[in-house]
Amino acid sequence: MTHYLKIAAVFALAWSVNAFSPALLAHLGQAGGTESAIAQTLWCLSLFLVFGWACSKASEGTVFPSFTLQLLVGIVLHDALAPLSSALTLSVVVCTALAAIILKSGGDEIERKDFLRIAYPTVMIAVLGYLLTFIVMFLLLMALGLDGKTAALLSAILGSTDPAALIPTLKQLVFKSPYKRISNIAVAESALNDAVGAIFTAAIAAMVLSGATLDSLGALTQGLLSAENLLLLGQQFLFGTLAGVLGWFGMSMFERYAAKRHALEKAEHSYDFAVVLVVPLMTFVLAQAIHGNGFLAAFVAGLLGHFNQGSPEFKTLLHTMESKIESVAKPTIFMMVGPFVSLSDLSQTVWLGLAISAVFIFVARPVSVMLSLLPTQISFKEKLFLCAVRETGVIPVVLAVITVAQFPEMTQLMSLTAWVVIWTLTLLPAVTPWWARQLRMTE
Repeated sequence: MTHYLKIAAVFALAWSVNAFSPALLAHLGQAGGTESAIAQTLWCLSLFLVFGWACSKASEGTVFPSFTLQLLVGIVLHDALAPLSSALTLSVVVCTALAAIILKSGGDEIERKDFLRIAYPTVMIAVLGYLLTFIVMFLLLMALGLDGKTAALLSAILGSTDPAALIPTLKQLVFKSPYKRISNIAVAESALNDAVGAIFTAAIAAMVLSGATLDSLGALTQGLLSAENLLLLGQQFLFGTLAGVLGWFGMSMFERYAAKRHALEKAEHSYDFAVVLVVPLMTFVLAQAIHGNGFLAAFVAGLLGHFNQGSPEFKTLLHTMESKIESVAKPTIFMMVGPFVSLSDLSQTVWLGLAISAVFIFVARPVSVMLSLLPTQISFKEKLFLCAVRETGVIPVVLAVITVAQFPEMTQLMSLTAWVVIWTLTLLPAVTPWWARQLRMTE
């Protein structure tokens, strides 16, 4: 009970801060110009850090993941974070940069040799599975009454799983030897289909901007299969992969340099963290410059580099990076929903959000897993496990922020994304360990 009282205290504090924030922000705005912008931005950053930490502490010993609390607290702080809703460019840049770092760390989690063993089923579930999820969700969202453009964009956004939430859940499980690969498949899928989701969301957004008709599956398919769109998708995949390889080459060069220096000096240098941090950012920029997908590039760079194994001189750096991702990057992204969704927005879409979350978890995911893995050697038991692994979080939130910046008139888009994130992050991490035990897959 004490743990849940802490959660209540965090929400009460957030509500109190939100209540007096309009007056404070008005006072800060009186300075005008640059001074006002700096003060209001630092105020929002401080709220991210303080309440991100508070939610992480309050979630300990409860059934609620810290991510869920951070997202909800961000929504409670809607008025306090109001400056970010008008600074769309800043919000998009911050979310994109942090997401690239998280995707790079997702690639780090998988040994290259292990990935090669699971490459075929991973590509099938991450690419074909994403497409199946997209199609099923589009049809179901249309059936639930959403217009074609909103349904298409929301389906594209929700198609990505979340390594930020998935990796901590899977680290708690010790799989039996025949099922060890399933953890790597889940993590690899979550990172790879984030890139696929980013590419398809951009493609759907381009179709909406061009005025394409999206009121039926046939019209949507015709637009996606057009020569222009297929060329765009091919460029995103090809040049994104190429940028990732170049990013890995840069990391490998630095790794050799660090290994030689470490052998001579027998010491680690904290400023090396800057290089590890800049790799996903510059890889993302390179991909964008050559018309590739930056999220895919960041993942490929992490996968090929795989700093988590075999590089003793990087152990401290990796630990530092993981702790910063947990304490800064993830809370910032989840709380970034707050400036764009208020409690009233959330309450107005509660039942629709529940319905979308239910069909997403119980219909779209099982269909995509079973069909996409049909041509593979993945066992039926492993498929059943993957049906329950569908956390949605960091990348969908980032894609939703980017999309809302392009289409501010689509008022339901962000709140419905928030509902799916809330339900999947609350239910699935709690269910996954139990489901693995029921399937007798863990030690």
